[in-house]
Amino acid sequence: MDNREYIMKTAHDNDVKFIRLWFTDILGFLKSFAITINELEDALEEGVRFDGSTIHGFVRKTENEMIAFPDIETFEILPWRPKSNSVARMFCYIYNADMTPYECDVRRILYNNLKNAANRGYVFYVGPEIEFFLFRNAESTEFLDRGGYFDLTPLDIASDIRRQMVLTLEEMGISVKSSHHEGAPSQHEIDLRHDDALTTADNIMTFKIATKEIAQQNNMYASFMPKPLSHYNGSGMHIHQSLFKDDVNIFYDQHDEHMLSQTAKCYIAGLLKHAPEFFVLSNQWVNSYKRLHYGFEAPIDLSWSTNNPSSLVRITTSRTDKPNSVRVELRNPDPACNPYLLFAAILASGLAGIDNNDVLPKPHDLTLKKHEPAAQPLPSTIEEALKKFDKSQLMRQSLGNKLVDLFVENKYYELDQYNRHVTDYELNTYLPIL
Repeated sequence: MDNREYIMKTAHDNDVKFIRLWFTDILGFLKSFAITINELEDALEEGVRFDGSTIHGFVRKTENEMIAFPDIETFEILPWRPKSNSVARMFCYIYNADMTPYECDVRRILYNNLKNAANRGYVFYVGPEIEFFLFRNAESTEFLDRGGYFDLTPLDIASDIRRQMVLTLEEMGISVKSSHHEGAPSQHEIDLRHDDALTTADNIMTFKIATKEIAQQNNMYASFMPKPLSHYNGSGMHIHQSLFKDDVNIFYDQHDEHMLSQTAKCYIAGLLKHAPEFFVLSNQWVNSYKRLHYGFEAPIDLSWSTNNPSSLVRITTSRTDKPNSVRVELRNPDPACNPYLLFAAILASGLAGIDNNDVLPKPHDLTLKKHEPAAQPLPSTIEEALKKFDKSQLMRQSLGNKLVDLFVENKYYELDQYNRHVTDYELNTYLPIL
C-alpha cells in the first residue's frame, strides 16, 4: 500500500468528511480552505487551485491563481473537531498555475535551505519553548490568575487547560517536553521536543491553532502577542538548535570548557554576526520591540553566555554522558514570528559562520567585570531591523529576492499604519497639558 492509498484508507476508517489544506503566508498567518473527502484523491494527484494573493500578507496587489499541493506526510485528524464527520488537515506546498514552485512559498524556502544543508551531510534539529498568555477574552487583557513562574493551583487555575492542550498535541503526534506557568500573570509555556526543522515549523503552526481552539472551547483567549502587558515580561519563543552529521551531534566536544566543538563556536559566531540581518524575522511586529528591554529577561545585546538571560545566545548545561543534548539556544525570537522563514535564516547564518570560520568572542556571563566592553546592542525598532534585513546579501541568497522585497513591503505598510495611530498613551499624557 503506497502513501496515497494509506491516506485514503485512514480517512475513510476515521469517518473524515473534510480535509483542511493549510499553508502559511508571508507574515506567518496560517491560511486554510477545505475540500470534501470526495475531492481528496484528485487533490493528492493534481493539487487544488486557489487565489494566490492570500499568501502575500497585508500587501495584496493582484489576484493570481495558484495550486496548493498537499504534503502526504502531514495528514492528521483534528482532535478538537467532532469524531463523527471528522476533519483532517494537510500542510501544502504552493505552485504557480504552470506547476512551477512558487518562490515565496515559505515552507518550500525552509525545505530548500534544509536540502542544501543535507547536501553537506547536515541535519538541522530545533526545539522551541513557546510562551503565550491566556486572557478572559480577545477584547481585553484581563488575567485568569496572579500566578508566577512554575506556580501550581490555586494560583495557576489554568493548569487543567494546559493539560488539555498537551494531550491534544500528543494526539496529533506532536511530542511535548514540558509545560508550566510562566513569570507573568496568565502567562504559560509549553516546550516541544526537538525534531527536524521542517517538522518543528509545522508543529509550531499546529500548536498555535490548537492552543487557540482549546482556549476558545474553555471560554478563554490564547494570545501569542509578544508584549501585551506593559509592566510584565513579554512572550518569547526560545529556539534550541543543533546540527547532526551521520547521527552525531557535531556541536559536542568533551574536552572544551563548555563542551562546544569548534564547529559549534563558528556556528554561534555566525548567529551573532548575522542576527541584525535576520532580526526582523524573529521579531517581526512593532509590538515585538517593546519586549526587548532590560529587566524583562529578554535579550538586549549581541552576546552569548552560559547564564545571562539578557544574552542573545545561551549555552545550556549538558551532561558529559549525553553528547546529543548539547545545543545552542537563541533567545530573541517571539511566538508571533513566521517559523519557516526564521529557521531558514538562522540555519543560513550558522552555516555561514562555519564556512567563514568566524571567531566567537568571549562569553558575556553574569560574572562579567565592569571594565570589560559591552556587547553591541540589538536592533531597538522594527525600522532599524528592516533596513538591515533589506540590505543583507545572506538573507536574499537564502530566502530569495522576491520574498525579501515582499516581506519588507508588508512591514513598511504595518509601520506606516502604526505611526498614523494615536495611542492611549499620547491621549492620556498630552491631551491634558497641550
